[in-house]
Amino acid sequence: MIVTRFAPSPTGELHLGHAAAALFAYRAAMDGGGTFLLRLEDIDPVRCRPEYAEDIFDFLRWLGLSWPEPVRRQSEHMDDYAAALDKLRAMGLVYPCFCTRKEVMIEAAASIHAPHDEISEAIYPGTCRKLSPLQRAEMEAERNRAPVWRLDMAKALAMTGPLTWTDRGAGQITARPEHFGDVVLARRDVPTSYHLSVVVDDALQGVTLVTRGNDLMAATDVHRVLQTLLGLPEPLYHHHPLLLDASGKRLAKRDKAVTLRSLRDEKTTAQEITQTLSDRMGWK
Repeated sequence: MIVTRFAPSPTGELHLGHAAAALFAYRAAMDGGGTFLLRLEDIDPVRCRPEYAEDIFDFLRWLGLSWPEPVRRQSEHMDDYAAALDKLRAMGLVYPCFCTRKEVMIEAAASIHAPHDEISEAIYPGTCRKLSPLQRAEMEAERNRAPVWRLDMAKALAMTGPLTWTDRGAGQITARPEHFGDVVLARRDVPTSYHLSVVVDDALQGVTLVTRGNDLMAATDVHRVLQTLLGLPEPLYHHHPLLLDASGKRLAKRDKAVTLRSLRDEKTTAQEITQTLSDRMGWK
């Protein structure tokens, strides 16, 4: 049975891009006689707000979507992510990093390998990877703050070997997670990260088809590494095109994309929105 999910972060109001992603996942589940799940990725304690979560429920129901209860909220399942991190720690695959974001950016910019994208920002140069246990203790005392925890990507790939994954639209993809470097798996303020929590959640919830925008396609390489290391099942993927604005940019909260609330206030119906998205996304 197909199980899909829509997993927004309650950090602002939903816009048409969210509606397109949610409807894509919902249609994929319904067309396959499966189940559509709603999950809240609310690990950001600063930006996530209860009122935004309620808006998500309200507007998705307005669009005609339904899902099983209870909704999984990541903020309520930190023990699951801690257990996964502990497993990787026991395998010797993670290490504490005390560098600030500014330090990481400066060192990466000075190296010959400093690619940037929306997910990784800059490849970490490995400053803290080589620290001895004594040096790490001294660094923690000196910096007087908790570290972030990074995956030692070279060690991880030596353990997993070559990896692939399958996208329903693009076919079999060869994973290149080394392009991300030693990704953060647990932040200073939150004992997890997007990469870690999403693979744990998808496995625990039995998600068999991950649908999401093609801007997250590269991140799947990292997720395949974590799934393999943690012994988690490999889902099928479908990365769909993004809904773009008139200038060709993807719709985003930070750019104040037109919200579903404003459309509803203007008396636009849910049926009209669904039809508009079907036309723009080429759905049959």
